Amino acid sequence: MFTVRRAALASTLLLTLALSACNSTDDTAAESSGQAAASTVAVTTCPSSTPDASATPAWEFDGATGAIAVTAPTEDAAPAVEVTTPFSVDETTVQTLVPASGAIVEDTATVSVCYLGVNGRDGSVFDSSYERGTPAEFPLDGVVTGFQKAIAGQNVGAAVAVAMTSADGYPEGNPQAGIEQGDTLVFVIQILGAEG
Repeated sequence: MFTVRRAALASTLLLTLALSACNSTDDTAAESSGQAAASTVAVTTCPSSTPDASATPAWEFDGATGAIAVTAPTEDAAPAVEVTTPFSVDETTVQTLVPASGAIVEDTATVSVCYLGVNGRDGSVFDSSYERGTPAEFPLDGVVTGFQKAIAGQNVGAAVAVAMTSADGYPEGNPQAGIEQGDTLVFVIQILGAEG
């Protein structure tokens, strides 16, 4: 039951990511862009093993309040985000955790990524493609601003982290995901592929 509810929440969150960025409720446009994404980006898997507890964080960052320590994903293990709560930022900040030399991701590319989303207010994981083992695919011009800032301009193969302001994430909150108005969100994103 919990797994089914978590999967439904993840689907809702991905749809919300897309609709929030577009400020649109046009289901036909959302469906057609989703179909285009699925046909243009190769799908691989997201590692789901727990990260090594002794791994050194790839990024430690003090926010306006609180702090985070981010462990990068590896070939075999998911990333981890340790949060000193409440964590908040006044400006969206992006950090490359694992550099790569793949193609540069364009602003309007359709990408395939593995990601972990953590709420800075309480440190809870609200979504994770690593837990599902399946990457997410979407056009960058169809997601919230914080995702665009984190991924556009990066190289395919890189792993990045972003601490995003509420304004760049969910300014009005997202109750289904437990996100309240004003929450800072932290994402760790592994860029698997990009087209366009």
